[in-house]
Amino acid sequence: MSTELEIVLRVPKAKDPIRNASGYPIDNSSVRFIKRIVVDRLPKVGDLLPLTTKSGEAFDGSITRVQWHDEKNMFVVYCRYSKKSMLQQQYTGILEDAEWEMKPLF
Repeated sequence: MSTELEIVLRVPKAKDPIRNASGYPIDNSSVRFIKRIVVDRLPKVGDLLPLTTKSGEAFDGSITRVQWHDEKNMFVVYCRYSKKSMLQQQYTGILEDAEWEMKPLF
């Protein structure tokens, strides 16, 4: 049985941050990247969830929390990039993929 999830991804601070439309560097500690995906089974805390971008970049998200949201009528899975640093092409792939939405925390 397939289940649709909303992924909320935290990524590490970039060594060479990309700048927003105003020319300011994007601070990854103050944003999350959100995407909906369909999975065969509900992941658990501690699992690695394979994630991708439209450009074909693949990476794992380490699950930190799974929570049901009544308003969305679905599970929201909170995860962080599974490694200490992210390759620039993976980061760019997330930023340029329309399915990944960047949301400020405040």
